[in-house]
Amino acid sequence: MEKKILLGMTTSELKELVKSLGMPAFTGGQIAKWLYERQVKSIDEMTNLSKQNRQRLAECCEIGCQAPLDAQYSKDGTIKYLFPVGGTDVSAHQDHPTRQECRKCVETVFIPDGDRATLCVSCQVGCKMNCLFCQTGKQGWEGNLSVADILNQIYSLPEHDRLTNIVFMGQGEPMDNLDNVLRATQLLTAPDGWAWSPRRITVSSVGVRGKLKRFIEESECHVAISLHSPIHEQRQQLMPAEKGMPIAEVVELLRQYDFSHQRRLSFEYIVFGGLNDSQVHARELVRLLNGLDCRINLIRFHQIPDVPLRGADEKRMESLRDYLTAHGLFTTIRASRGQDICAACGLLSTAKQKNIDITL
Repeated sequence: MEKKILLGMTTSELKELVKSLGMPAFTGGQIAKWLYERQVKSIDEMTNLSKQNRQRLAECCEIGCQAPLDAQYSKDGTIKYLFPVGGTDVSAHQDHPTRQECRKCVETVFIPDGDRATLCVSCQVGCKMNCLFCQTGKQGWEGNLSVADILNQIYSLPEHDRLTNIVFMGQGEPMDNLDNVLRATQLLTAPDGWAWSPRRITVSSVGVRGKLKRFIEESECHVAISLHSPIHEQRQQLMPAEKGMPIAEVVELLRQYDFSHQRRLSFEYIVFGGLNDSQVHARELVRLLNGLDCRINLIRFHQIPDVPLRGADEKRMESLRDYLTAHGLFTTIRASRGQDICAACGLLSTAKQKNIDITL
């Protein structure tokens, strides 16, 4: 019998589980605290459960935590981890997953910066969006991560106690795995979960309209939109998703919501030399985002094989930043981190790990 995974269950679901095993309902609350407050690695560590109840629980369940298989260290302090994933796909409305044999992995990036430490989390193996400038898109899509596999990147991170922020900007399109991403963020922010403020979490998207609308209405986490060009025809060449999800329509959707308080809306903009860094693009960005309470993050392009794009020089990026800021769009140039270990924006891929031998 395959065991159920505890990681990813809510307190109410844990109470139902233990009741089905003949234990008192309050035991479910105790288990939730062991999972989300103390992040234990084994059921046997849940010492306020009787030995009999621990044994009964271990017969049909497991935590669901899996240590990273590999780590790469950048000269700038960034660490890229390779996590195994369970090969299951479960939404908030399906039964909880069991651990299945799997030979798939995702990359997760830990970025320390003074008293801040950000984790860049993945939500899919590969990605369907196939953006021209992204190595993950070249991998293709190989499956959605379960809630447990998303949370495990945080749960089993060696530096988890140092984390101050989480960004869903790793492998995959979060809105393409919305049920599991929503459930993961809800557990991260629930009082009986991790109890994080939603202001510490940012979820990115190319702009999947219907699902983006649902995310905005069901979550209080920050939102980041991958923009990269304000011109429809050009954005479609860079991002095939533009054909069915035009950025102009995405922006009109965003105008329906209030981002003027603590919740932040940002637009990610990779700057390509001679392509999207002109005054025309700057003016179009101002026109597109005029009156919207948001910020723009300019990102350096990191070269990937067989892609005829190049990054803009520093002077051009600064000029673009200054123009946008002067015209009412608060704009920053994001520092590039982990490029020497292929951990920077657009470089994540686990295509080469397809045949790795993982013992689960």
